[in-house]
Amino acid sequence: MTPAEAAGQMPDQSPDTILYLDGVTVSFDGFMALNNLSLYVLAGELRAIIGPNGAGKTTMMDVVTGKTRPDRGKVLFNGITDLTRMDEARIANLGIGRKFQKPTVFEHHTVFDNLELALAGGRDVFQSLLFKLSGAQSDRIDEVMEIIALEEARFAEAGSLSHGQKQWLEIGMLLMQEPDLLLVDEPAAGMTDAETEQTAILLKRIAGDHSVVVVEHDMEFVRALDCRVTVLHEGRVLAEGSLEKVQNDETVIEVYLGR
Repeated sequence: MTPAEAAGQMPDQSPDTILYLDGVTVSFDGFMALNNLSLYVLAGELRAIIGPNGAGKTTMMDVVTGKTRPDRGKVLFNGITDLTRMDEARIANLGIGRKFQKPTVFEHHTVFDNLELALAGGRDVFQSLLFKLSGAQSDRIDEVMEIIALEEARFAEAGSLSHGQKQWLEIGMLLMQEPDLLLVDEPAAGMTDAETEQTAILLKRIAGDHSVVVVEHDMEFVRALDCRVTVLHEGRVLAEGSLEKVQNDETVIEVYLGR
């Protein structure tokens, strides 16, 4: 039973719930990747998902984005739309963005060009040839560039950026598409301490205007996010609450954190 259900209110009935997984089960050749998983994320919330390898973190994101179709269960977006009935392209167009662990940017284009190419709204080849930025679009690029702390690298080629800066640029490219929900996979992996600190600041800043779900292994990074934490184990929720609460949970200590 989820916390909202225990309080007598089903999450998918609340206008504040942007994502609700209800009884989601996924199996691969007999392996239960998700086992009757139920959880919900509020609009504007920053949520960290942690757990041991094989806990179901990546499969959960695959289900939300349409890459994997569950055996059973439903995934409601904004309390109405069942994502399990849609393909990846339709889900992305609904306002769900996903950032994988390895950054994917256009290395031979500038930071500015990368953000421009990621602008919301599709364009065919002819439209692209004639396309000119509007004042509002140019202002939005400037705004996102400031959010991701890359103003000074505006005209630098993306390939020349550090690993952390490429991660920020890719997050910026997602922001250009104006998503309601961002799924971010291990953003701190491979970063310097300074980049990790800046990434936590970035994610905390964009939460509120967007819902952000972060899958992460680095406990210090999760601590810096200062948000609600969900612990997955064997495809279902093991514990939920502040990082301090879950770190002191005896079951979490036994199966994940160790003594």
